[in-house]
Amino acid sequence: MSDNELDAAVAFALRLADEAGAVARRYFRTAVSVETKSNDTPVTIADREAEAVMRTLIEAEYPNHGILGEEQAPTRLGAEHIWVLDPIDGTKGFLSGVPLFGTLIALVREGIPILGIIDQPILGERWLGVAGRPTTLNGTNARTRACTDLAHASLSTTGVEYLSGPGDLDAFDRVRGAAARFRNIPDCYGYAMLASGFTDLVIEAGLNAWDYCALAPVIEGAGGTITDWRGAPLRLDSDGHVAAAGDARCHAAALEVLAAPGS
Repeated sequence: MSDNELDAAVAFALRLADEAGAVARRYFRTAVSVETKSNDTPVTIADREAEAVMRTLIEAEYPNHGILGEEQAPTRLGAEHIWVLDPIDGTKGFLSGVPLFGTLIALVREGIPILGIIDQPILGERWLGVAGRPTTLNGTNARTRACTDLAHASLSTTGVEYLSGPGDLDAFDRVRGAAARFRNIPDCYGYAMLASGFTDLVIEAGLNAWDYCALAPVIEGAGGTITDWRGAPLRLDSDGHVAAAGDARCHAAALEVLAAPGS
């Protein structure tokens, strides 16, 4: 993808965020009905309508691109470029009237995220990450903060109840015991706070591609490091274990603790 093509994709992704955000704002703090999906997670008309709006725009603008979203069946997953969408990352927070959810939009090329947006449409905050470029928050550069020592790090996750795979909670608890502070910061907002330098480390498991693809360009462009728990770069087919840190040294220390004997 040339620079001009990437610029066009960025402008288009910002348009997707505008349209999805308009849907979220229309339904936020209203009496929306809730359904429970087969994986026991909630879904609302806001989730479905926001994704449908984005899909319609993508089909018109990039008919050869694939689409992978949380609420509808995937299309053209063999395409070189795939848009990965989570219309409302944090539906439980959305339903609770808490403005810490976000719309996640990613463009993946040959499995590698090259563009990512974290959009919080109620607070009017939008993080944009593009491979090889600085991450911005509402047009101003966003930067992680230096934290070289895990013993001084602030750690977050959406909720320990999501660390349900074999050994996941034990591994996380080792890092939590080594970190200076811990707080649950829900869903994508914890990564946004990391990109802006307000927390140091986010560790999660059980994520889907639409949960993490948009995060990678945002964190990396802000000076941070984000990988799976083994240290491999995040790809469309990663296993859903994510470790992100604002400082590469803190990230390396966290991975070492995650991989300690007995994990």
